Amino acid sequence: MISGTLFVFVLLCGVEAGHAGKVLVLPGEYSHWHNMRAIIDALVDRNHSVTVLVSSSSPTVPHTRKERFDFNVFKVNTEKEEANAVLRDMIHLGTNDTATKYKGDFMVWRVISNYMAFLTDISKGMFHEDLLHTLRESHYDVLLSDPMMPFPDLMAQKLNIPHVLSMRATFAYIAERLCGQMPAPPSYVPAAALRGYLTDRMSFIERVENMLLYIIHTTLFPLSMKFTVDKLYTEILGKPTTMCETIGKTDIMLIRTYWDFEYPRPLLPNFKFVGGLHCKPAKSLSKELEEFVQSSGDHGIVVFSLGSMLGNLTLERANTIASALGQIPQKVVWRYNGKTPETLAPNTKLYDWIPQNDLLVGYYYWFLGEKKH
Repeated sequence: MISGTLFVFVLLCGVEAGHAGKVLVLPGEYSHWHNMRAIIDALVDRNHSVTVLVSSSSPTVPHTRKERFDFNVFKVNTEKEEANAVLRDMIHLGTNDTATKYKGDFMVWRVISNYMAFLTDISKGMFHEDLLHTLRESHYDVLLSDPMMPFPDLMAQKLNIPHVLSMRATFAYIAERLCGQMPAPPSYVPAAALRGYLTDRMSFIERVENMLLYIIHTTLFPLSMKFTVDKLYTEILGKPTTMCETIGKTDIMLIRTYWDFEYPRPLLPNFKFVGGLHCKPAKSLSKELEEFVQSSGDHGIVVFSLGSMLGNLTLERANTIASALGQIPQKVVWRYNGKTPETLAPNTKLYDWIPQNDLLVGYYYWFLGEKKH
């Protein structure tokens, strides 16, 4: 009996007591913040201590609000309105709206120059010695970040803690391939987010096109980084480095989609699919919205949104989209806050904000219920 009790005691001595961790979060803006917020809430629910590091210029992270987690706000000279304008200009730079929104031959240079000035201001506040000292004294266990937030990889190095990055995909998997060493054979891995019609089964001409897309981005990405952010990275770290080199040291990359939504491709062990983290049980819709979507019947509904970062479009483009949506049998709920398109059809309703989760999840179960009857 005594020997048995002693044996159990020895076993229990080898069991490590569970403990909560300390997590430092560098979030993104706009819809990226909503995705990160879901992860933060899950961490807090599991009794982890979470601190969100954010600049005073953040246009969308509500750092003045009382939350279940802490905010650590570092001061920068940029105002919220300026930061919002700079970030949106960079986003619109990749759309065709650029030509109508910006005038002059030096439009691209001006937008990039403003963005670099913004990054420089952020870097001075984020890597101030007083703040770094405070963060080191806090002894965080891990840093969780969104790639929209600048310099999270450098902060993880400065604090000497693991880095977990939450992301979707970069053009032609450029960051994943060049920085994260992820293989992406262009013969059957289509360049992400560029050509929707390219699949994992391409003709010879499509493979040539896909290869050219990879070559172009593989050439342009290092060059653009060399003449922009790489200088800041070297200055902050105090020795020659590149953004790609520091991103490559990321410990885990959380990919915000489901693996079965992707075409088969090679992945490294530290790439983890985490699609649906932001999904929650559906809440009731407003009476007007519920009647509208249910009136679609067997045709179903289309929820159309370009995200929180592309709310406004030129009237010409909005008219083109509205005209196309008017030709389908489904009822369309469109998140849009610009001038009402002249070609808006009766099957389409515009909303400044839509309860996307409630719409998709709630309608799915309603539709299944109708089918059963």
